[in-house]
Amino acid sequence: MRQKLSFSRLPFFNNALPTQTFERLRKAAEIAVRDVLCIKPDEQTLIITNPHEAAAPIAMAIYDAAGRAEGRPSLIFQDEKTQIDFAEKAIIAVFEARPEVVISISSGKLGKDEQGIANPYKIPGTDGPGYDHIFHLRQYGEKSCRAFWSPGVTIDSFCRTVPLDYALLRERCKKICAVLSDAVRVKVTAPGGTNIILGLDGRTAKADDGDFSFMGSGGNLPAGEAFISPENGTANGTIVFDGSISTNTGDMLIKQPVICKVEGGFVSAISGGKEADALLDTIMLAEKNAFALEKQGKLPPGKGEIYARNARNIGELGIGLNNEARITGNMLEDEKCFQTCHFAIGQNYDEDAPALIHLDAVVRSPDIIAYMPDGREVTVLKDGLPV
Repeated sequence: MRQKLSFSRLPFFNNALPTQTFERLRKAAEIAVRDVLCIKPDEQTLIITNPHEAAAPIAMAIYDAAGRAEGRPSLIFQDEKTQIDFAEKAIIAVFEARPEVVISISSGKLGKDEQGIANPYKIPGTDGPGYDHIFHLRQYGEKSCRAFWSPGVTIDSFCRTVPLDYALLRERCKKICAVLSDAVRVKVTAPGGTNIILGLDGRTAKADDGDFSFMGSGGNLPAGEAFISPENGTANGTIVFDGSISTNTGDMLIKQPVICKVEGGFVSAISGGKEADALLDTIMLAEKNAFALEKQGKLPPGKGEIYARNARNIGELGIGLNNEARITGNMLEDEKCFQTCHFAIGQNYDEDAPALIHLDAVVRSPDIIAYMPDGREVTVLKDGLPV
């Protein structure tokens, strides 16, 4: 029989949290392992985290829960990574062991794959642009693992938003994904001034519904959104972000609305206060770094221009569906909040608009109307609520 050392039995871990918080965390971790990932005996489980006051305790609790489920967890630490940082080479190398379950509990991001960006991974015999991260290759390409990732997670958020009625969440996600996948375009309006149309023809919506039990599945935890990548070059109108926003320096609540003019799928102008300045600074940094990486030979010739252009791409429309989530200035939770939608600027999820950033930002109380191929109009959200 394997001898197991539980982090919960170590004084430095057990005494680091109030008893009530510790028990709530243990419960949430157990739900994540049992109900979300459905870890089975002897499954190789890779947990990646940072030495951070929130990320590390959550990762340790997940490690304990995976061990109690008779999995084979391994826990590895790296320094915090931002939107444009590379993961440590040791982290990338661990994926060569082909873990069956991958969990990223980070104070920032997992980090980009330098080798994958320079030479995208491809599955032999397949066409397409390839995968710019070995994690994406394993999960989406080979479907040899399942996963969840929690960038910027807090202990309070994890304990509060992970215990859910997952059957209800999955029902809501399924219904909305079906409409978005069939639609040719959507119109999003909101009281704050958002008024934009996005093409969806040929795109398939995805559900972050907390069912990561089968190979190739994965998403955020906390879960709770339906999302889709718009057709490239089709978004036109105005987005006014009035909830929260993510930038290279972190997430922030929006005090002065951020107004983004969108033309031909790209952000053409940004105005507002300090939040708008931070967004623009991050976009410009991503544009600059794309050309620098090409010059350094870390992007193939000609790719620098593509990555720089897509730093202004509208890469996602997402709809928040987690009843327990609220807008706190933490994007991982904020984008799951009921009565919101969010857009991402930068890379999309269809692997055909690569960029160095993916910046989510939240719109409150949106109306969303989907236009179907037969001319019907289907209301998806009214005042932010599913119809």
